[in-house]
Amino acid sequence: MTNKLLIRTESKPSTTREQRAPRILVVGIIGLFAVVGLGLLAVPILVGTNAFFAATAGCSGQQSGTAGQPPAGAKAKSIPSNFLSWYKKVGQQYGVPWTILAGIGTVESNNGQTGLPGVHSGQNGFGAAGPMQIGIEGASGNSWGGAPIHQASQVVAGVATDENGDGTANVYDPPDAIAGAARYLLEFGVQSNPSAAIFAYNHLQSYVQSVLMYAGQYAGGNFSVASAQLPAANSAAGCVQAAGGVPAVQAPTQAVATAISFAEQQLGKPYLWGGTGPDAFDCSGLMMMAYRTAGINIARTSQAQWATETRVPASQVQPGDLVFFAGADGTVTDPGHVGLVVGNGKMIEAYATGFPIRISSYANRGAIGFTEPWAGAKGTPPPSSASPGSPASPGGTGTGTGTGTGGPPAPTGGIPIPGSAVSSPPTTR
Repeated sequence: MTNKLLIRTESKPSTTREQRAPRILVVGIIGLFAVVGLGLLAVPILVGTNAFFAATAGCSGQQSGTAGQPPAGAKAKSIPSNFLSWYKKVGQQYGVPWTILAGIGTVESNNGQTGLPGVHSGQNGFGAAGPMQIGIEGASGNSWGGAPIHQASQVVAGVATDENGDGTANVYDPPDAIAGAARYLLEFGVQSNPSAAIFAYNHLQSYVQSVLMYAGQYAGGNFSVASAQLPAANSAAGCVQAAGGVPAVQAPTQAVATAISFAEQQLGKPYLWGGTGPDAFDCSGLMMMAYRTAGINIARTSQAQWATETRVPASQVQPGDLVFFAGADGTVTDPGHVGLVVGNGKMIEAYATGFPIRISSYANRGAIGFTEPWAGAKGTPPPSSASPGSPASPGGTGTGTGTGTGGPPAPTGGIPIPGSAVSSPPTTR
C-alpha cells in the first residue's frame, strides 16, 4: 500500500525570514533531544561512580582513587571471557561493581562451569536456577518473576531481564541472569552497603565472606571492596581487598610488622585443620608461620601457645599480640582458637573450614585472654606483664567459637570452592 502525503499550499508568498524560521525551530528541537539523550546515557555511569565508590573507599582507611568500575586484576583471567564481558557491561549499566557480580557468579556456579543441578536447566533443591542461582520457586521463592524462560514483553513482579535483547528473559542465559542479579542487589542497597545486599542474596555470613573474597581477588590496582558492618550476629569485619590490606597498623617493633605483613598476605586463603601453609592454614598454624617469618619461634598449637607465652591484660594489648578463645574443641584453660591482633579490636584469623582467612572483630567473641609472643625478643623492651601461665584479663563475654588444633573442626556452612553452592535455603531470593 502506498501512502500519499497531502500538501496544502498557500497562495500568499512567504518572505525569506518566514521560510527560515521553521528550519531554525526544527534544528533547535533536534539539538535539544540530542542533549537529553546523552544525559540519559550518562545516568548509569554517574550512579556507579558516585554512589558506590564514595561509600566504600575507606575499607583500609585509604582512598582508592578509582573512578568508575574497578579494573580487572590478574585473577580475573580465570573467569570465562563471556561471563567477564557481561559482568563488566552489566556492572557499568546498573552501577554495581562488576567484581561483586563476579564474586556471586563464582560462588554460585563457578561462572557457569559447574554441573550442579539448576545451573543449566531445572532448579536446585531449594528452587534456585541459572548461573547466578536466582529463585524461581520453592524455598527460594520466585524472585526471577514469571517462568524461568518467558517472553521479554511479559510484565512480571521480579528481576527477570532480557539483557542481550533476544526477546526472552532466560534465567539460564548468563547476560539475563547477571542483569537480574544486579537488579536484586540494587533493591537491597548494594551501592551503600554491599555486605547487607549480598547477605540478602543468600542468608549466610560465610557466603558474604566468600563473595567479597573473590570480588577482592578479581579487582586490579588499588580498588577495594568494603563491607560496612555485616548483618546481626556476625562478628567478622568482612573486609577483603585486592591487596589484602588491613586497617592501619602501628606495629610496636619491626618483627611484629613482619609477622602482621605475612598474615595479611594469607587473607583469602582457605582454612585447613593442621595446615601450616603455604596454601592453607589453621588458626595456630598461621600464628606460628607469621612469627617464624619474623624470626621468632612459637609453639605449634593454640593450647601450647597459651601455655608458654607472656600474657598481657586486655588494657595493654598491642598489634602483634595473640588473642585466645575456648573454641569448638577447647576450654577456657586449654583454648582451641587463636587470632593475631592488628588493632582497633580487629584480628586476622583462620576461623574454620569453609571460611577464608579473614579480618574480624574479637569483641564479644568470648576472648579468654591475650599473649605477647614477641615479648623479650631481640629489639623489644623488657616485658612488664605477667609470666606464662598466669591469669589474664578477659577480653569479652559469652561463649567462644571457632576451631583450633586440638581436634576436628566444627561443622560450618562456608563455601570454599567456586561453584560448590550452599546447603541451606536462601529465604528471599
